[in-house]
Formats: sequence, C-alpha cells, structure tokens
Amino acid sequence: MDRWTEIELFVQTAELGNLSKAAEALAISNATASRVLASLERRLDARLIERNTRSQALTEVGEEFYLRCKGILAEMKDAEAAANATTLDPSGSLRITSSLSFCIKYITPLLPRFVERYPNIDIELVSANRYFDLIESGIDVAIRTREYEPNSNITVRKLADTRRILVASPAYLARYGTPQTIAQLSEHKFLLYTYINKPNELQLTRHGETQLVKVRSGLQANDGQILRAAALDGLGILVQTSSLIYDDVEAGHLIPLLDEWDLPKLSINIAYRTRKHLPAKVRVFIDFMVENFQRLDSERKWTNRNGAQTLQPADGSSLLDAGKDPCLT
Repeated sequence: MDRWTEIELFVQTAELGNLSKAAEALAISNATASRVLASLERRLDARLIERNTRSQALTEVGEEFYLRCKGILAEMKDAEAAANATTLDPSGSLRITSSLSFCIKYITPLLPRFVERYPNIDIELVSANRYFDLIESGIDVAIRTREYEPNSNITVRKLADTRRILVASPAYLARYGTPQTIAQLSEHKFLLYTYINKPNELQLTRHGETQLVKVRSGLQANDGQILRAAALDGLGILVQTSSLIYDDVEAGHLIPLLDEWDLPKLSINIAYRTRKHLPAKVRVFIDFMVENFQRLDSERKWTNRNGAQTLQPADGSSLLDAGKDPCLT
C-alpha cells in the first residue's frame, strides 16, 4: 500500500470511528486495513489511534495528524476537481447551506431543473438559520445576506437585493386599524425576528429623512416561517424581506404599510471558497442560481416600490446578530 492509501485509511478511520468501516469504505479487507494502519504508525514512530476490542480514539498526536491529513485530502480532491472543471459532465457531492425558508422557497423548486441538467451531481442541503464556516464544515456553497466575509478565502457573489417591508393581514388591519403615520406604529404589536440586532428598533428613511422607531413585540421567534404564519393569522405587523413574502403580498394576503418609507435593504448572496480552479460542480451551481434569479426577475420584484430605491443604514451598522441571517429565514 502507498502512502496515499495510508492517509486515506487513517482519515476514514478517524471520521468513521471504526477501522472496519474505514476498510469497507476503501474496499479493502480488515486484515489489510490493520496492516496499513500499523505500517503508518511505524513509519511515523507515533501512536495515532488507541484501540481495543471495544473502542477506538485518536491520540493527541493522531488529532493533529488527522487535521493536517484532512486538509491534504481536500486539496487533492480540489486538484482532481480542477482537472474536471472544463468537462461538460460535472459530478460529485455538492453541499449547500441556507435557511430552511430559503431552501424550501428558492432552492428546492429549482433542483429538478438542475438535476436534469447535471444528473451526476448529488445534492446535500444543510438548512440552518446561522452561518457555517464553509471550510471547517465542508460546505461548497452558502446562500446568505452577509456581503463581506471575514475570511479572505471566501468569495461572495450577489444574487439579488431585496427590500424589507412592513406588512399585516387584512384581518389584523380590519380589527386594529391601518397605521397612516410612523407615530401610529406605537399603537400596534409587531412580529419580530430575534436574530436581528435590536429587533425592537426600526430605522425608516424617506427622501433623506431618517426616523428611528421603537416598536412593541407581540411575538418574537427565531424562524421567519413562524412569524409569517402569525402575520397571516392576524397576530401583528410583520417586518420581513420582500423576497420571502412577495407572493403573499401579490395575493393580497399581506398588505404593505407605510410603503413610502424604506427600511435598510439587504443583499442575497452566494458564498463559496476562493479557488484558482473552481470545481465544476460548484461553478455550474453558482451559474445556475444566477441564471435563474435573473430569469425570475427577482431583484426588480423584490426592490420595486413605484420605482423608488431603498437605502442602506445611515450609520453603516449591520443587521446581523452573531452570524444569524435575517433575510433568509
């Protein structure tokens, strides 16, 4: 067995927690796997895995060696993917992360078309209302509202901008009245997303005038679908991105309020690892998403308000709280 096989076997054993499972994954016998692992430890003159009849665990040296070997394997896979990047038949497993709401509303409906075009790519969707470290988590592509990444090894490409708007159901407005001025917002209860910084404060802008408004919470939740359902049931005024409630507004199920005022807009972006040779499976998915967002005319729909433009926060502050995503949930 060559050194490459030794490293593959060791990494598989560390990740699967079992030498037999690692042997099965590499299609070699248990006896061969034991000899390969023993050969690796002799060559390194170090014990990598403490093993007995009931359990296996990495030693301190093994933990360090595993982290380095995992990176080496990833680089090798990147090199192989780069060689395949110019082919017309991308393949492999593609891990995508976004919020549950965005996965359901904008990724899953597009997958049949994508899979038909690229049948050899296997999709894994990881839904979460938080940001994963793409490199540590093995994520290929992330959909998020953060426009800049703290890690320079991550590239961000914009898919579309979206407004954030105030909306309420016809039933709520019939019962509690429709606010005609900003001052009247204090008379109403709001449905607030807890992962936004200062959820009880709204920064509203119109014609260069900015007002900071504090609102009362009728319900707070960490998932946008909960708040959307509550708004449709008439429980309060919802503050949400147009991207997630556009269809509800178009159908008249939710009514925009004080629409001449702007909340800070958000940008929906696609993030991926910066590489000289982008793996084909990643490249085609990014191009596919950009193509479909343009085809669906998403940005025009989500930013339209009689042709008006939305404004960024005057103080340049972030809407995000501790890596949580207010737009995609």
